[in-house]
Amino acid sequence: MSRTPKRLSDTQSPQTRTRGTRQYPRYALPWTTVARVFGSALLARNAEPRRSFREDAQTCVTRLRPPLHVLERKRIPSEGPCLITVNHYARPGFRAWWIALAISAVIPVDVYWAMTGAWTYPDRFRTLTITRMTRWLFRRLASLYGFTTMPPMPPDPRDTTARALAVRQVLAHAHSTPRPIIALSPEGSDAPDGTLQMPPSGAGRFMLHLARRGLALVPVGSFESGGAFCLRFGPPYQLVVPRTLSPEIRDRQASHIAMSHIARQLPAHLRGTFAQPETDLERGDDS
Repeated sequence: MSRTPKRLSDTQSPQTRTRGTRQYPRYALPWTTVARVFGSALLARNAEPRRSFREDAQTCVTRLRPPLHVLERKRIPSEGPCLITVNHYARPGFRAWWIALAISAVIPVDVYWAMTGAWTYPDRFRTLTITRMTRWLFRRLASLYGFTTMPPMPPDPRDTTARALAVRQVLAHAHSTPRPIIALSPEGSDAPDGTLQMPPSGAGRFMLHLARRGLALVPVGSFESGGAFCLRFGPPYQLVVPRTLSPEIRDRQASHIAMSHIARQLPAHLRGTFAQPETDLERGDDS
């Protein structure tokens, strides 16, 4: 008789957890997978990827209760070249790694993530402890899966060289990989109220670099609704900004375009300043 693996969970409810008047999914990570990932990360000694993030993501996402809810499944890219752009959904108790897990689990090929290089905090104690620990751990995880870590937000002037190197690594991957699918969250950090926020300076310029290499942008909305964690895929588009504009304006305009496309995949209360007067959120549910 097979045994159900133990799971890391933030709730004891069989299906959902309740906070106030709202219900949220039951997020659980399998102990066996977590142990193997951390063990591999600790032992990783070279730059060659040693695990499939897609396979690990599928293992984790199958344990979501209720199951992951995907809208506009027909828009999920089956191959590149494309750049997945997703909002950095946030609320107390939600772990952002579920966004990357969910997207990688439903795309039928491997996704290359530009991931944060560390968790940052405003106070000195957590900066000296958790930030330092996650900086080391995330570098190991990126090596394990073949991803690139980006210096965390908000931007630190001391990270300028590291950020430029990370950008070059992602661009090199886009150039050397046939039909790549790259994914990132332009915001790079949680918004205080959980709604869309304008990405930091440089994010738009980075996306334009990838767009010029032939990557179409695919917007994805991540959110919770009806007690389930949801993804909604939008139609691909070409990110184009007039070259006659100044670098600062081109950067900001590219970011605004990308975030506006993401906003259309979200419920109205999560769109923030990118709210649109019209929505087709309820249409095309073929999950």
